[in-house]
Amino acid sequence: MRIVHIITRLIVGGAQENTLLSCEGQHDLGHDVTLITGPAIGPEGSLMDRARGYGYRVEVVDEMRRSILPIRDYRSYHRMVRCLQEIGPDVVHTHSSKAGIIGRWAADRAKVPVIVHTIHGLAFTASKSRVVNHVYKMLERQAAPLTDRIVCVADDMRDQSLAGGVGVPKQYVTVYSGMATRPFVEPATPREVTRSKLGIESNHVVAGTIARLFHMKGHEDLLALAPELCRKLPNLRFMWVGDGLLREQFQLKIRQMRLEDRFIFTGLVPPEQVPELAAAMDILVHPSRREGLARALPQGQLAGCPAVTYDVDGNREGLLDGTTGMLIKAFDVPELGRAIERLTSDGDLRRTMGRAGRAFALSRFDTSVMVAGLEAVYRKAWEENRPGEAWNVK
Repeated sequence: MRIVHIITRLIVGGAQENTLLSCEGQHDLGHDVTLITGPAIGPEGSLMDRARGYGYRVEVVDEMRRSILPIRDYRSYHRMVRCLQEIGPDVVHTHSSKAGIIGRWAADRAKVPVIVHTIHGLAFTASKSRVVNHVYKMLERQAAPLTDRIVCVADDMRDQSLAGGVGVPKQYVTVYSGMATRPFVEPATPREVTRSKLGIESNHVVAGTIARLFHMKGHEDLLALAPELCRKLPNLRFMWVGDGLLREQFQLKIRQMRLEDRFIFTGLVPPEQVPELAAAMDILVHPSRREGLARALPQGQLAGCPAVTYDVDGNREGLLDGTTGMLIKAFDVPELGRAIERLTSDGDLRRTMGRAGRAFALSRFDTSVMVAGLEAVYRKAWEENRPGEAWNVK
């Protein structure tokens, strides 16, 4: 079948990784796959080379941007309509809010038989501006009737969307975001080698974070906790994997606290390096204030780390509280600190949770599980829309 995926931009991020793995898995199954994306603009890095190098078709819509820009958005819409009419897809699968809205309108205009959208995070709760949130909620409500299936990376995304008046229950299905699990279980570089390169000693306990250095990711909460935790726990080290607009601001704060020796900044790293960095950690801490379901949670657990995160959005579906990690009441910074302190101090607990976490993440978040789930979603929607026509006809 001809399948087209549409996403706003191919920066290094969870939604983008999910989309590429979907394209790759479906290409490997023999489907004719095309990816339509805007340019990868921003300090977060680009996945464009990976996309172009796999073997499926990649089309770049230069006008596409993450921000609401009516003139550019109008042009993006018309470019997509022409592109979809040329390709003639059986399924269009959109990702992220901007591409999800424009892409579904374009797919409807091009009379695509099956239209699917994945919610990786809710746009109408993302902005500090009530006006922007209201606009996105209105647009999501308008796009929902054009959509055969709305895929959520966590049940919580479904519940929040329905509460916001977006779509109806029968449209929704949860397919957990997949990832290549083997590199985390068997990292290319041994843990001891990676830790040595980073200046981590054998007695150090590393609380690692995998996230952009950006607003809403919760790094500020860790900075607030750092002085007291570092005073109590001389072997504690923080490692932040990623880069972003707030890096200099964070580093200045750390210098002012005279804690430079307690923080490790890896900077922006290629996705294939993340597994070995995760393996160098002892605890995965993800204090983000907004998520669909954070990919960092299964990544850390696959690497054998207990996960600590706030109970926001779909994160409770990304770990087993008390078994593979600790789910903290949303934005309870003192409790977050107590969880880090407990895990830093108790090696046996870390190892027990780490083993349980790896087994849990393998069962729920492997790429093959996601690709099979999406295949089932497409097949059912196709059979409903095209009764009597077989799915997967070459």
